[in-house]
Amino acid sequence: MKTVEAIKDERQLALMKRYLRSRSARDYCLFLLGINTGIRIHDLLHLQVKDVMTESGEILHYLQSSDYTDPPVYFNDHVRDSLRSCIQESLLCFNDFLFKSKKTNEPITRQQAYRIVNEAARQAGINGSIGTHTLRKTFGYHAYLKGVAISLIQKRLQHSTSTETRQYIGVIDQKSVPIKLDVNL
Repeated sequence: MKTVEAIKDERQLALMKRYLRSRSARDYCLFLLGINTGIRIHDLLHLQVKDVMTESGEILHYLQSSDYTDPPVYFNDHVRDSLRSCIQESLLCFNDFLFKSKKTNEPITRQQAYRIVNEAARQAGINGSIGTHTLRKTFGYHAYLKGVAISLIQKRLQHSTSTETRQYIGVIDQKSVPIKLDVNL
């Protein structure tokens, strides 16, 4: 298995998002949820509508999951909008898988998720090694740049040490990465 990298260039991320949004709400939501939360691909693919929405149809602010409580998974406005669009466009019911296959009632496979992410990367002109772990690595890398403590990123990614987390997200040489502590009040 080859090692994949985080997508560090925000312009490339924007190109990928634009491509995926034009393709399908489901694929766009998968990508957005992955890069904004750091959830493992297996867990992402097995999310159900009831994990992200109330029975009355309101999109939650936090993931309802016993696996991701410390720290809890927050859905920002962009993620919440994409969840809403995904659920509406796919006509999903409360107990459906969020990333349901178009052919069955099961979630899409890891291979399909890989193809979705890889095609979007190619469309954005990314030549590096890209895979489903790219979503988590991208989350960790950008969280780190924005000043999120490495200990919190480590917890989210469920790593044993901060060194493992730094290596995973590609910031081994901490001095070369400009961190932005911006509270954006």
